[in-house]
Amino acid sequence: MEISLRAFRFEQDYAGVVDLWSRCGPGVQVRKSDEPEEIRKKLTRDPDLFIVAECEGRLVGTVMGGFDGRRGMIYHLAVEPGFRVHGVGGILMQEVERRLSQKGCLKAYLLVANGNEEVIPFYEKRGWQEMNLHLFGKNLS
Repeated sequence: MEISLRAFRFEQDYAGVVDLWSRCGPGVQVRKSDEPEEIRKKLTRDPDLFIVAECEGRLVGTVMGGFDGRRGMIYHLAVEPGFRVHGVGGILMQEVERRLSQKGCLKAYLLVANGNEEVIPFYEKRGWQEMNLHLFGKNLS
């Protein structure tokens, strides 16, 4: 099985990516920030950090990264359920980490949703470490 990576293309990929996110269980929560106008805004900043994985032309995974000039962030790593045992998530993580590093990113973060603890070993295997902190958020809209 050959997996190829490429940049997300809004017109071609948006509907399929959101569908994948919505079917991936508790780890990816589709919210207002995932609506078309918000994704278009994200693409003006660092489109090279929004990556899709394909197998034989079929969308099988995606990861969206961000870099604010100081820290990196990983958003929405999602892999089609039938492809999760084939290393697609690892390939996507390796590539987004490589791209963040090329931008000069020294440290990146990711969030694991409550109820999605089964993915923790996946990240730990790749060198990610759990942080002891409190996470706060506020809707600004």
